[in-house]
Amino acid sequence: MKTPFQDYSAIQSFCRVASAHLTIARHSPILQTMKAKSLTAVSIVASLLLTATLVSAQTAPAPGRPKAGDKASIVTGKTEKGKAWNLADAGGKKIVILYFYPKDDTPGCTKEACGFRDTIGDLKKDGVEVIGVSFDNEESHQKFIEKHNLNFPLLADTDGKIADAFGVRVPGKNVARRVSFLIGKDGKIAHVTDSPQAEVHLNDMKEAVAKLKKG
Repeated sequence: MKTPFQDYSAIQSFCRVASAHLTIARHSPILQTMKAKSLTAVSIVASLLLTATLVSAQTAPAPGRPKAGDKASIVTGKTEKGKAWNLADAGGKKIVILYFYPKDDTPGCTKEACGFRDTIGDLKKDGVEVIGVSFDNEESHQKFIEKHNLNFPLLADTDGKIADAFGVRVPGKNVARRVSFLIGKDGKIAHVTDSPQAEVHLNDMKEAVAKLKKG
């Protein structure tokens, strides 16, 4: 039997039911205050449940996920601005960090995105382009970028085609695992970081970029 920690859909149902029950508070100032506090609690609990689900999924085998040395799938997508992006355009010109994350504006994903934001200057000096990918839509990405002053594009992989091409979809769910790929100018994957811990990705990618630059 699945528990909410094992089933992402259960988390979504939990949030919908909790929100529905809380709508009765709209006519009373006292109850409105209680509602606001309750919604905050619901948000925290939902975030914890999502984190637990993703940690569990992250430890499972990932069949189909490419490894270092493999040729990267040539994927295309649209950024938060609706602009077309094609991995093939970077071929021979740029090193690419293509990182997948579960959800906009959640604690771990915010920490990871802000980490890349703060080091983007050094990465650009090394000829590295950073691209984030999740199942969130363009509007969600725009809000995430504006809220945290992110300085790199986010692809709206709403149909999961990019996640599937890199084998990072949580089985049966519209959410990606936290996996980062460093792709060299030759189109080959130079390094893969597959960990639920956000801080691991930035450190690993910086080290991998340095190693790749040395040849």
